[in-house]
Amino acid sequence: MKNKFYIYFFFFLFLKITNSFSQNLDSLFNDPPKSQETEYATATFKTTRIILGHSVENPAKNELLFTISHSFGQMNSGAYQLFGLDQSTIRFGLEYGINKNLCVGVGRSSYEKTYDGYLKYKIFKQSTGKRNMPVTINLLVGTAINSLKWADPTRKNYFSSRVSYETELMIARKFTENLSLQITPTYIHKNLVPRIIDQNDIFAIGFGGRYKITKRLAIAAEYYYLIPGQTAKDNTNALALGIDIDTGGHIFQIRISNAQPMFDRAMITETQGKWAKGDIFLGFNINRIFSL
Repeated sequence: MKNKFYIYFFFFLFLKITNSFSQNLDSLFNDPPKSQETEYATATFKTTRIILGHSVENPAKNELLFTISHSFGQMNSGAYQLFGLDQSTIRFGLEYGINKNLCVGVGRSSYEKTYDGYLKYKIFKQSTGKRNMPVTINLLVGTAINSLKWADPTRKNYFSSRVSYETELMIARKFTENLSLQITPTYIHKNLVPRIIDQNDIFAIGFGGRYKITKRLAIAAEYYYLIPGQTAKDNTNALALGIDIDTGGHIFQIRISNAQPMFDRAMITETQGKWAKGDIFLGFNINRIFSL
C-alpha cells in the first residue's frame, strides 16, 4: 500500500502543477477566447525516448522507427580500456505505428542477451480549444526475456524464470514551445530474483524533461527513483543527461548516465553505477523513421 501511495501522490501532484501553470498563463496574458476547434500539442519530445526511458511519443500510423542504441563502458576504467570505449553494449529496436494512438515495439540487447517487446497506447493527447486536456497520457505494457545460457544446466530450469514484465503510465505536458516535462509511474515484475529477500514486484517513478535550444538542438535529462525496498537498497537510481540533434533525416541522442543497460527492467531496477565515483557511461541513440 505504501508503494502505491507514492505513485498516486506524484501522479496527482504533477496534474495539479500542470493545471495551475496553465491557469496562471491564461490569466497573466489574458488570452482571447479559444476557437471551437481542438488544437493538439505536437512534438512534446523529439522521439519515442527521452534519453533511455520511454516518452509519450509514438511513431505515426504506418511509420517504422529504427533505433540503434550504444553504451560504452565506465569512463573511469582507465586508459587501458580507453576510458570505456573498449567495452560496450548495444541494442537494436523497431517501433511501428499501428494507428494514431497505438504502436508496437521490439528490441534486442547484448546486455544479458535480452529480447524486449511492448505496446504503447496513447490514452489522452494534450489539447486546447473545443477539447481542453492539460497533459498527454500514454500507457505502456511490455516484457523482457533474458536468453543467457542457464548458470546451472544440470538442474530443472523453467522458461518463465527468464521473463519479466513492466507497466508504465507516461504523463507529459508541453509547457511552452521549448519546454516539456514528463512523470512516469512504473511497475516491474520479475518472475525470478537472485535471492529470497529480493523483490519480485518493484515500483519506481521516472522524471524527465527536454528543453529546445534551437530548432535542431535540445538538452534532456531523466531520473528514475526506486521506491524504498531491497532493490532500492542494493541498486542506484538511474540518472541520464543528454543532447538531441536533429539532422533532418536522423535524430541523434548523445548521453552520459550511471546506467549502462538500454531496456527498462535493467536500466530502472539494476543500475549500480554511482556518479560520485565516476561510474559514468557514454552512449548514443540513432533514430531513423521509415514511411511504409
